[in-house]
Amino acid sequence: MAEPARPALAPWLLRFGLAFALLNALLTFENRWPGFGVLAMPRLSFELCLAVVALMGWVAWRGRLSRRAATALALGFVALVAVRYADVTAPAVLGRPVNVYWDGRHAAELARAAAQAVPAWQVAAALSALLLGALLLTGIARAAIVALAQCLVWTRPRPWLLAGAAAFTLSFAAYVPGQRDTRWFFSLPLAPTLWHQAQLLSRLWWPGASGSALGASPAFGGDLSGLVGPHGPADVLLVFAESYGASSFDQPAQAAALAAPREALLAAIHASGRHVVSARVAAPTFGGASWLSHASLLAGVNTANPADHDLLLASHRPTLVRHFARHGYRTVGWMPGLKRPWPEGAFYGFDRLADDAGIGYHGPDFGYWRIPDQAALALLQAQELDRAVQRSPRFAVFATTSTHAPFQPIAPFVADWGRLTRPDAYTPAEVAAALAAPLSVMQPLPPYLDGLRYQFTWLADYLRQLAPRPLVMVIVGDHQAPALVSGPSASWDVPVHVVSDDPALLQRLLGSGFVPGLAPPTQALGPMHLLTRALLKAFDAPGAGETPGVEHVAVPDAPHSAPGS
Repeated sequence: MAEPARPALAPWLLRFGLAFALLNALLTFENRWPGFGVLAMPRLSFELCLAVVALMGWVAWRGRLSRRAATALALGFVALVAVRYADVTAPAVLGRPVNVYWDGRHAAELARAAAQAVPAWQVAAALSALLLGALLLTGIARAAIVALAQCLVWTRPRPWLLAGAAAFTLSFAAYVPGQRDTRWFFSLPLAPTLWHQAQLLSRLWWPGASGSALGASPAFGGDLSGLVGPHGPADVLLVFAESYGASSFDQPAQAAALAAPREALLAAIHASGRHVVSARVAAPTFGGASWLSHASLLAGVNTANPADHDLLLASHRPTLVRHFARHGYRTVGWMPGLKRPWPEGAFYGFDRLADDAGIGYHGPDFGYWRIPDQAALALLQAQELDRAVQRSPRFAVFATTSTHAPFQPIAPFVADWGRLTRPDAYTPAEVAAALAAPLSVMQPLPPYLDGLRYQFTWLADYLRQLAPRPLVMVIVGDHQAPALVSGPSASWDVPVHVVSDDPALLQRLLGSGFVPGLAPPTQALGPMHLLTRALLKAFDAPGAGETPGVEHVAVPDAPHSAPGS
């Protein structure tokens, strides 16, 4: 059998170079921030260099690349391109690395939310484009791999090619990923990402192998006597404000855009005879996965590792909910965003856990997160917080949804709160106007700010008109908004506001690092689970010498403005 002829150098270099450059570009692109687009970068994929050496060995052994092998390699290559896209896009869009298992579990729900926010024809067009794009990419990758293999079918020694691969290997090894930046010449490799995802899956499937263990729980030994005043125990309303991050204070443009509604909220707090103190804490998640923050605060345990969250919900750890229940409170979980059965929620111990269907909303839907926050709070007030009847004190946990991505549609504010409990909560014209607002995936900041303005508006009106007395309202952001909104390299900090008419309770929080007003300090108290301990301390009766000087909690006449506003 005749040996393959040695190809002419110039055509060989052209064919080999084009095929290699194409495959290399598909493994080295970066994110074009802000957005989901990509940007070609003049860097080299170390994994592709190794793959060429492996392909050289394969054709030297087998002679040629079979059709089946070429198709399998193309499919594997497209999978690597998808990993690359997730690896560079997730930090830019979400603000954190992707977690294949945990993010994948909720991908379908996010897809349904997006589908209800855009017209059906756009969804169909996007799915068709995605399918055709994947098929086209597979075909292109297969053609390039076949071209590379054909270029390597050459029995003459190629020491210069092997020497080049060895030089690349030594050069890359001098800049070990994680220790020194490789991006001066090489693109960041994909192997560490794949290894990290494999470790996450191993912790999930074999939790004992990782040595993961939950940290210590708070003592939960207090008696909540610090909540008891002349008119009896205060109701406690814990509001998890969706996507309410510290970037709304730290980003000058956001702070300026929200300055007026924050001033109005502060004025309403004062007008109601209450005061507010604020702090910031580091959330255990960024851009999503709100349940990690819920668990961290309600149990006082670090849940930054999602596997620890599942371990926690399968345990018998104490919670704030059970702590309040032991001291005579009726405990209510108000979860308008909960759309599917959640048996794990029994861990918290709520007397009533009301989901989307159990809240009793009969008004029109506003997108996937169909129940506007103001309507959800109106129903909570009517069913659980109304003081017109004799009742036990309440500990209610309300998780908002109206500031959830994609941040539209936003319901209008309704001055008549009673109307929100009826089927005619919103007029057809109000619904049509909200649904007609254009959705821009690439420009999410304006609707996000509109959502926060809406949040401050209904909070202010509720405190001014309906909030029961006595009441302690704790408002805490569950996480920063996605990085498309919060910006690159944003912290994981979220604001915490505590509103009360009890100056002694607020004074105890000042001793824990809170400051008067709505603007939190720049330094975080610590992780969110440490906030549980600060609240427990404030909710207990003060010791000797703690009550004098509480009058300085009152905010001066000039309201605190947000930094940068």
